[in-house]
Amino acid sequence: MPACGAPGERGDRPASAPPSFESGELRDPRLTAALRTLELTVRRRLDGVLHGDHLGLIPGPGSEPGDAREYQPGDDVRQMDWSVTARTTHPHVRMSVADRELETWLVVDLSASLDFGTTVCEKRDLAVAAAAAITYLTAGGGNRIGALVATGDRITRIPARSGQAHARSVLRRIATTPRQSEGTRGDLRAAIDALRRPQRRRGMAVVISDFLGPLDWERELRGVAARHDLLGVEVLDPRDVTLPDIGHVVLRDPETGRTREFTTTPKLRADFAVAAEQHRADVEQTLRRCGAPLLTLRTDRDWITDVARFVVARRHVFGTPTPGGRR
Repeated sequence: MPACGAPGERGDRPASAPPSFESGELRDPRLTAALRTLELTVRRRLDGVLHGDHLGLIPGPGSEPGDAREYQPGDDVRQMDWSVTARTTHPHVRMSVADRELETWLVVDLSASLDFGTTVCEKRDLAVAAAAAITYLTAGGGNRIGALVATGDRITRIPARSGQAHARSVLRRIATTPRQSEGTRGDLRAAIDALRRPQRRRGMAVVISDFLGPLDWERELRGVAARHDLLGVEVLDPRDVTLPDIGHVVLRDPETGRTREFTTTPKLRADFAVAAEQHRADVEQTLRRCGAPLLTLRTDRDWITDVARFVVARRHVFGTPTPGGRR
């Protein structure tokens, strides 16, 4: 199936569709224009939802302690960490991580199953758009953003730094990640596990994926949840959840290269819908057990509106957050 949103089709794309990232080159002017359009879309459409530079997507527990260090003359003795002091027999103080110093890590799944789309864009484009929304909503005020981009055969690590220039560089690196050849399996578990090593300061971790395939990453995600606030972003296409009534069809799995021929009978379509719905329920339940809310974005919906609704819903659950996105 041809990629949705190819350059020749952009005139037919609705305003709600994320831009296409077909060029795949860091210095391509079309890529620069697409990322700029994405930035303006996020800032303009969500300006009435998030006020201030430090409001985040997930209201959390508030300022929290950071790492301990040895006591220096002049340190506030009220910040003494007595448990570390007793363990090491040397006086230590506990440093606080201010809300304005939030560190956010993106785990972006760009395996072959995301190079697919049947409506206004590919799931890959939507994953980049989701990364952009989170980046622009958490960057600023000294906040840092980093990313782990997983394609199946490699994991690209982008260090966490602050500043708008770095935020744009992160998105450019994500958008220009090469597509994988057919037969390369994704490995979301390895990507999530890579977030745990080396150990990072407390912050927020966001996993962006279609979550297709085995749910073998729960243990690794629980390990991340022990130190970070979590958010899962599910990227779907209508064909991930329903089969159209098109008669005889040949389907290919891009991560294995295998093909199967089917006739889309009413029973097959019903069974597929039930299995897809069950898988999505399992994904949501697994994330919930790890303490991660789930934001679902679809290629046939207005993704920025879905982000706004999610933020409003989370605020309703936790109450109005203070700067830093935390209570």
